[in-house]
Amino acid sequence: MNINFRPLLPEDWDSIAEIYREGIETRNATFQTDVPTWESWDSAHLKTCRIVAIMENEIIGWAALTPVSGRCVYAGVAEVSVYVSTKHHGKKAGTKLLDKLIGESEKSGIWTLQSGIFPENLPSLKIHRNLGFRKVGIRKKIGKLDGKWRDTVLLERRSKITGA
Repeated sequence: MNINFRPLLPEDWDSIAEIYREGIETRNATFQTDVPTWESWDSAHLKTCRIVAIMENEIIGWAALTPVSGRCVYAGVAEVSVYVSTKHHGKKAGTKLLDKLIGESEKSGIWTLQSGIFPENLPSLKIHRNLGFRKVGIRKKIGKLDGKWRDTVLLERRSKITGA
């Protein structure tokens, strides 16, 4: 499977939104229950480190970073989002996307990446662990989804080259 990567562009939004919708529908990828507008998504994510994965001229996944805080002391800390189209699960696209995102984040001066993953999302937990993320802990009942309290596993990865 040959996957190419390029920066995510505004004109990719329809494909990105559809892949995001698929993740939302699993109820194990995000607390989000509706796909946001491009404007809302765009304003919430860093302008750098936005990547799409392309296979046979089709966007099959995307990755982006969200700042964890507006305070300057946390400028090098970001939260990871990685989504892969359901028809491409199990093909290592998520691993390749996250690996690419890690490299791009380090070029952009990010020294810590973090992820909050539902404990039921075993494939995502495995991908993150395989790429050097460590479990910080469990955030018990951190938020409600569909009226039910959910936990997340908090993972982080410190760069060995940026901010070390």
